Amino acid sequence: MSKLTPKSATDKRARRHRRIRARVKGTATHPRLAVFRSNKYLYAQVIDDSTAQTLVSASSRDIKGKTMMEDAGIVGERIAKAAIEKGLKAVVFDRGGFTYAGRIKALADAARKGGLKF
Repeated sequence: MSKLTPKSATDKRARRHRRIRARVKGTATHPRLAVFRSNKYLYAQVIDDSTAQTLVSASSRDIKGKTMMEDAGIVGERIAKAAIEKGLKAVVFDRGGFTYAGRIKALADAARKGGLKF
C-alpha cells in the first residue's frame, strides 16, 4: 500500500473535500453554501470566496428537534431565509466531502424549498 493512500475515513473525506474545492468557487453573485457535519451537529455557511467573507451562517447547536434529520431541515430553512434576506438567491453547493445523503441531502432539500437555487 502506498504512503499516499488514505488510511482513515477522515483522510478520505479530506481528500474528497480538496477535490471538490478545486472546482467549486463562490463569487459575489453565486456564493458557496458550505456544509460541515460533526457527530452531534450540522453547520452551514454562505461564503463569498472572492473576498473570503462569511455572509450568512446557521447551525443545529441551538435547535432542539427530535432527530438529526429534522435538525438538518431546520438548518436548511434558516440558512435559506437568512441568505434571501441578504439578497442572495443563487448559491453553489459545497458538501464538504460528505456523501450527498442523509443529513446533507435533508439540508440541501430544505434550503431549496426555502427559496435558494443550486
